[in-house]
Amino acid sequence: MMLPLDGMRVLDLTTLVFGPVATQTLGDMGADVIKIEAPDGDATRILGPMRSPKMAAMFLTLNRNKRSLVLDLKTPEGKQILWQLIADADAFVHNMRPQKMAALGFDEAAVRQHNPRLVYAGLYGFGAAGIYAGEPAYDDVIQGLSGIVGAAMARDGKASFVPMTMADKLMGVIAAQGILAALIKATRSGQGCCLETAMFEGMTAFTMADHQYRRVFRPADGGAGYERVTSPHRQPLPTADGYICALPYTDAQFQRFWLAAERADLAADQRFTSYRDRQENIDALYALMAEVSVTKTTAEWLQSLKAQEIPCGPVNSLDEVFDDPHLKSVGFFRDVMHPSEGALTLPDTAFQFDGASLPIREMPPTLGQHGSEILAGIGYTAADIERFIDQGVTIAPSMPAAVEA
Repeated sequence: MMLPLDGMRVLDLTTLVFGPVATQTLGDMGADVIKIEAPDGDATRILGPMRSPKMAAMFLTLNRNKRSLVLDLKTPEGKQILWQLIADADAFVHNMRPQKMAALGFDEAAVRQHNPRLVYAGLYGFGAAGIYAGEPAYDDVIQGLSGIVGAAMARDGKASFVPMTMADKLMGVIAAQGILAALIKATRSGQGCCLETAMFEGMTAFTMADHQYRRVFRPADGGAGYERVTSPHRQPLPTADGYICALPYTDAQFQRFWLAAERADLAADQRFTSYRDRQENIDALYALMAEVSVTKTTAEWLQSLKAQEIPCGPVNSLDEVFDDPHLKSVGFFRDVMHPSEGALTLPDTAFQFDGASLPIREMPPTLGQHGSEILAGIGYTAADIERFIDQGVTIAPSMPAAVEA
């Protein structure tokens, strides 16, 4: 199966979540992603449970389809090796703050002068033209700045984070989208470009796609915030034995919902007959939906609502997601054998190309696993590589003994 990015090489100098999500996406699509790590390795190598050193669960879910090369970029030899790799690369991706990358000598101007057709992708917390440029940023900070926490406060007055690294992961996907577009441009024109992806700006656009609302207009027609999703009553619906998520949206769907609930009186209620009416009475609407939903079990509701073609589904716990019948039917969670970590379960992507999932060509690598083959591929001899190891420029590739799962 030919993959979309077959033949393209991506130098991945990213760490943690934001950058690795982007580069894993490129690797899934066929790019040869060389993950260039400091001697201590990516910080996620020690984040969470692990079977062997520096192969933690978080690292395993963010770094498939990559090869690992350790380089100490504070050494002249480490810099020289990276320059050689840059010469033949299609993309250079990093998530260091601009001033930190410039201090190493690999700022955008220097790298693109060395390889004018290369895509230089900087993944930052804040755009370079703004007053926050160069400041450190993590997911929690961006959730707060971009209005995500504010949306939660609009709902119930409580400041809370979405319980996942949403900004990091979503912005990684958006960064991959930008890199793909830049690679197409470079392929067509023969000229690379500098691509900046900023978490704050990107997550603000994401948040305000629905929450800008009345502030789209000039002058503003009121405050920001989409009332339907900030209603404190917008919650999974309680049933006789659990919860369901159900969203009748159109007028016809709401009519069918009230009939399924055996509440013909509410089907005729003028407060809920049109979209505008429902918006003006959103809290009362959600409160009544929760009141009627407890009259049936989850299974009864799912059968009834699906028969009426009303979007609905059960509430899965994190562990129950792995047993969801749809995900099982499409083989979403892949049972694989890692050469050092033994039996693993890794998630699929959302993509199917001609009916096939994107393959896992490379298991998440041990630290420096591919160093010798990468260095040999750019002309270094075994003696050169041994010398680099002795000097601390790189480390000896190692594969821990296989772990019995």
